[in-house]
Amino acid sequence: MKKFNIRKVLDGLTAASSSSSSSATAQPGTPRENDVVQETLQSEHFQLCKTVRHGFPYQPSSMAFDPVQKILAVGTQTGALRLFGRAGVECYCQHESGAAVIQLQFLINEGALVSALADDSIHLWNLRQKIPAILHSLKFNRERITYCHLPFQSKWLYIGSERGNIHIVNVESFTLSGYVIMWNKAIELSTKTHPGPVVHISDNPMDEGKLLIGFECGVVVLWDLKSKKADYRYNYDEAIHSVAWHHEGKQFVCSHSDGTLTTWNIRAPAKPAQIITPHGKQPKDGKKPEPCKPILKVEYKTTRHVMFSLSYFHTSTVLVYCDRYPIFESPYPLSIHESPVTCCEYFADCPSELIPALYSVGSRQKRQGYSKKEWPISGGNWGQGTQTYPEIIVTGHADGTIKFWDASALMLQVLYKLKTAKVFERARGKEEKPSTDIVDEDPFAIQTLFWCPESRMLCVAGVSAHVIIYRFSKQEVTTEVVQLLEVRMQCEFSEVDSPDPGGEQTPTLPTPAAPSSPQEAEPPNQLTAGVNSSEGARDNIPCLQVRSSPLKQSPGYQVELVVQLVWVSGEPPQQITSLAVNSSFGLVVFGNSNGLAVVDYVQKTLLLNLGTSELYSPSDPCQRQPRSPRKPRQPSGGFCDSNDGSNNSEDRCKSPTSGKPLNGKDNAFTRSRSSSVTSIDRESREAISSFYFCESFPRKSDSLASPCLLVGTTQGSVMMVALGLQPGGDQKLQQPLSFASCGTLVQLKGGILTMALLDAAGTLLPPSCEAWYDPNASDEEKEKVRRRRPATPPSSQEGQDSQFAVLCSEKQAKVVAMPSQTSIYKHNITETSFVLRVDVVQMAGAYCIACFCANGHIMTLSLPSLRPLLDINYLPLTDMRIARTFCFSNLGQALYLTSPTEIQRITYSQETCDNLQEMLSELFTPVETPEAPNRGFFKGLFGGGAQSLDREDLFGETAAGKASRSLAQHIPGPGSMEGMKGAASGVVGDLARARVALDERGQKLGELEERTAAMMASAESFSKHAHDMMVKYKDKKWYQL
Repeated sequence: MKKFNIRKVLDGLTAASSSSSSSATAQPGTPRENDVVQETLQSEHFQLCKTVRHGFPYQPSSMAFDPVQKILAVGTQTGALRLFGRAGVECYCQHESGAAVIQLQFLINEGALVSALADDSIHLWNLRQKIPAILHSLKFNRERITYCHLPFQSKWLYIGSERGNIHIVNVESFTLSGYVIMWNKAIELSTKTHPGPVVHISDNPMDEGKLLIGFECGVVVLWDLKSKKADYRYNYDEAIHSVAWHHEGKQFVCSHSDGTLTTWNIRAPAKPAQIITPHGKQPKDGKKPEPCKPILKVEYKTTRHVMFSLSYFHTSTVLVYCDRYPIFESPYPLSIHESPVTCCEYFADCPSELIPALYSVGSRQKRQGYSKKEWPISGGNWGQGTQTYPEIIVTGHADGTIKFWDASALMLQVLYKLKTAKVFERARGKEEKPSTDIVDEDPFAIQTLFWCPESRMLCVAGVSAHVIIYRFSKQEVTTEVVQLLEVRMQCEFSEVDSPDPGGEQTPTLPTPAAPSSPQEAEPPNQLTAGVNSSEGARDNIPCLQVRSSPLKQSPGYQVELVVQLVWVSGEPPQQITSLAVNSSFGLVVFGNSNGLAVVDYVQKTLLLNLGTSELYSPSDPCQRQPRSPRKPRQPSGGFCDSNDGSNNSEDRCKSPTSGKPLNGKDNAFTRSRSSSVTSIDRESREAISSFYFCESFPRKSDSLASPCLLVGTTQGSVMMVALGLQPGGDQKLQQPLSFASCGTLVQLKGGILTMALLDAAGTLLPPSCEAWYDPNASDEEKEKVRRRRPATPPSSQEGQDSQFAVLCSEKQAKVVAMPSQTSIYKHNITETSFVLRVDVVQMAGAYCIACFCANGHIMTLSLPSLRPLLDINYLPLTDMRIARTFCFSNLGQALYLTSPTEIQRITYSQETCDNLQEMLSELFTPVETPEAPNRGFFKGLFGGGAQSLDREDLFGETAAGKASRSLAQHIPGPGSMEGMKGAASGVVGDLARARVALDERGQKLGELEERTAAMMASAESFSKHAHDMMVKYKDKKWYQL
């Protein structure tokens, strides 16, 4: 029988609807491109699931360690459970209730874990499977859980409550025992006050029949389990937070709320053997030390150098008091939140030589002084996945650092760390903080970043309106002067910029006495002499000061150029909203709410500085009008066109380091402009939201593709700027550069987020880039690398469209045929919400659009027909952190920052979901439990050995009876057989239950058949023995017997 697949039916319906809508939007006579492009992606290629979570557990609240399996478990205040083994072995689980995990207890070497939650429930986790599941749960109804204790190799779990009682649970069946230690029997009868909640339970290391119970009020009781009475009671005035036994079982130590530690001998309950305050000031006159913060956790350990080590936990601070013990270097990616993450990018299937290159330069940055011993948490085994392509995650942080992470094979390891703040002068104190800052905190924070894996060019934009361009080098250099370019970006124009009355669109050349740009007057490493006083408005002043001393740059990413936006007539520069780099053209472009600027980072020259409104052509119906009265701007004079005039190298744009003025036509866009813009206007400006370098057809009449720049705005306009340059080689250094706006290409609803270009076969046309070469290498080596780069001849297909422009906004997606500029497909992604992140990604050898909406939906659309392939309500936007860090990558990979300290990786690939079980690591590995050490003949002879206890005789139903049913409710977990049976519902559930019933009936029938066969065999054997006996004594007389 053929299997019915509802996805294929949906594919057919969506394909029919999209084709009908596309035919309605296409112009008459336009060929049907979907007849040419064979789309291979179907709904069967997509499925969404979480893969792994990396980083430090957010808001940790409990911890446990299995010393045999060598697995660490950490519970959090949000109900999360993180398990760590050897490097690369990590697991994440989540309690459905989301209540805080107050305590964790391993069943040592059993592959199981007990978790106690703040909602008074305990859960038994099965760790013998790659994705742990809950086997049993127990929900207390009348008492609140405060503490749990599970003795080694015991199935009986002690549970202390807020009322001061102790209940006992069988962890095999998760049922309560009738044995209960009541608080009024544990304390002295003469005590009139309640002792408070149970804060500690532990058995004596040398006598399992003795239980140490700590109450919050300061009372400690040594309880005899067999006689059901208290042997000793120890009283102290301060509240107890933690208790720890000495390994010989003759002493224990308590930590208190006033910062004191009391040590008790078990046979001397009258007073403590020792009282110390390790964190308090010790007075010289012998008086009692002043009280300090409470010690929340204490451990009693003995070594050759210290009598005990204690851990003091206060917020996120952990102090371990040991002498001459170096700490271990963590193999886990726990430093993601070393500084808050502000932006994130994900690169899957990147060049294979990148990870070794980054690791080689990053290995020199490792700190020294760590312990040389092996990392003690070494349990579990790595997965056997087939995912072999390299993956890199790049994170930007609030302190200006950039971190590169190796994310291959579901692991995460830091490769290289770049500190961008080294480029700037740091204020030593608050009094030295410059008054030009536009942010109160973290002036070096990374706003956005752009990384080209092929050329290894890196460009970052910070919140202080600065852009830094980096090149990758394997050699160390010392930069005497950091190259600086200051840019004056402003939305409005002054009357100086009015067109020439003669009608000829010729920009006005600046006079030497009044330089039009900061670069002309001073070298790039110095700040322009601007106005910054109480009498006048700040003008021509950057927000940060570039360092003036030589900069030693280690191997790795090294500064090529710093670009800073300056204050304009008292108005601070607007933060940069979009950024792009093209290594083949040697250009970097960035934009904000004022407009865009194009910089030649090779020549350190500003080539173009335009307001957003100047990008529209005069006849453009989508043109925005200026918001303040001014004279009209000339339509074409605003673009730097170096072809108009001499082609000599002397007329080219000069580097500011030469001290010569720039080409006058370039300076027409850096002249002073009016700042008469109100704050309301500033908020409602049309900002630049997206860039895309490409080689396409700027005009409908073009037959040859040429370098272009696609510009997207927050108002949904997509404009194209033609770049008059040739990619590759040194041609751009020998020919003048020109720019020409071609007006609006198309208009979409919502701000533009992503743009891309496909060829006629539906394959992505990435921006051209040059192969990486070491900028500090010899000229011969550079030339060898450049010769290896194949030249891409311009495409020429007259009479038909040969490209598809893919344009995505916050509301919809469009596909436009080029060069006809005909909108052939349109899809409304969302009506009630808006798209936060959208990327054009590769999946199963084809390309599609991946979207994440604010309402939590993750969607994919085919290309170029924009057929919906996946739509799942995954994660509603609960924090702007998710919107800021969510990103898609190729091959069905995506990630986001699920908390300030953790990265959650997900996949939308069916193939990855199918192989996920093999790719995940294993937590449990079969290991023999080590035997207890031999304590010697004399200690065993004189009673010094450990005394065992048969807890089954004490806590079993036969001896202790049954517990009250109203005390707690047993809930089968989804990982148990009962849970799996109960999870089935409806028709499928009935079928499953019927199948289970049939299996059980068949099993019973099989058992009955086996018993019947056994009885028949026994009867046959008896008959044979009887016959043999008869034959043996048949012919014998009675006296022969």
